[in-house]
Amino acid sequence: MQEYDLFVIGAGSGGVRTARMAAGFGARVAIVEDLYLGGTCVNVGCVPKKLYSYASHFHYDFEDSEAYGWSGLTPEFDWPTLRDNKIQEISRLNEIYRNILQQAGVEIISGHAVLQDSHTVQVGEQQYKADRILVATGGWPFVPDIPGKELALTSNEVFDLKDFPESILIVGGGYIAVEFAGIFAGLGAKTSLSYRGKQPLNHFDRDLRDKFTTELGRHVNLLLGTTVETLSQADGGKCRVHFADGKQEIYDCVLYATGRKARTEGLGLENTRVTLDAKGYIEINEDFQTQDPSIYALGDVVGRMALTPVALAEGMNLAKKLFAEDDSKLDYSNIATAVFSHPNLATVGLSEDAALTLNMKIDVYESDFRHLKHTMTGRDERTYMKVIVEQGSDKVLGMHMMGADAGEIIQGFAAAMKCGLSKSQLDQTIGIHPTAAEEFVTMRNKRE
Repeated sequence: MQEYDLFVIGAGSGGVRTARMAAGFGARVAIVEDLYLGGTCVNVGCVPKKLYSYASHFHYDFEDSEAYGWSGLTPEFDWPTLRDNKIQEISRLNEIYRNILQQAGVEIISGHAVLQDSHTVQVGEQQYKADRILVATGGWPFVPDIPGKELALTSNEVFDLKDFPESILIVGGGYIAVEFAGIFAGLGAKTSLSYRGKQPLNHFDRDLRDKFTTELGRHVNLLLGTTVETLSQADGGKCRVHFADGKQEIYDCVLYATGRKARTEGLGLENTRVTLDAKGYIEINEDFQTQDPSIYALGDVVGRMALTPVALAEGMNLAKKLFAEDDSKLDYSNIATAVFSHPNLATVGLSEDAALTLNMKIDVYESDFRHLKHTMTGRDERTYMKVIVEQGSDKVLGMHMMGADAGEIIQGFAAAMKCGLSKSQLDQTIGIHPTAAEEFVTMRNKRE
């Protein structure tokens, strides 16, 4: 029986980072994966989604180009070209992950891992022993248990459709739902979004949500305050959607983006002391240790922040704790995130409501304008920015943006917030003109 210092279950972002860092510190490490190297992000998440988002924006770029003197453009979108080029790119990234692990000296094992006890993992007919085991199996799309749920697509399948749909219903109101809504609308599908709430993106700043709902409605048919009760087969392989209000509609396909759950089934956790919380996530302490002292967990499977960079940071932090005698704690404050919707959203720090819930006295600065590009195209799309400042200390608590390249812009300000950015420092910063980003350093008037 082979023995290791660390046995990692799951070769996604967090698992791979932990494995190669631990091996770099001299540990004997193995990693097992039953699907694909790189996990959700590389294969059915961040990377292909961003590539498809790029593709969808060309639709608007072609339209906008006429105002800048370009004429005679009659482009046609070819789904198989996008899909197959994406497949090729993901295969390239899979190999990069494999090479990274091999070069670090990590043994790669293919198959489904089942925990036998606190130190033993079985993969097929082979058993492996380890001083420590890391569970980094990520998440899995969740589809509500409704009649006809087997007819629904999830983000696992939607990237590789054989044929591009003329019409699609996307069910959900989170970042995955609105991103795919923007993608399919931009690529030319008649796109509808069904969400039970009044506005999508429930956990984002309220003003950002309000502005974004208006912008999303320019491209997507918004069915807000609606609930899907059942799905049924319609003629021609289409899907009939039965809504709770009695209405029925037929779509080429239905995509469910109603959240994700921890991927823990069939892992053999019952053979250990590992516990799950009420939502099914693995319970850990601040050092990523489960109730079973030799078993650790991180990434999406623990349900803290389902972001690839967070899983990477957790993996590095854990490897240092276990094999480099570094007991530092990971700081989860002011972690920036972006939504690659149309238009883009990005945010870092507290929302206005979050600050008020903490009984903070705040000032709010905001700017709502048409991007310079669209002063010539005539497109109605707006750009919106918001800064939340603590009274007295002048500390910037949150920064929020809707508009082109929002993620690229907020990333830099996130670094500044980590350094304790104040509003006066923003005011003293000389902007780059003409850019949208300079609006963040020229906001002078408080919202009344």
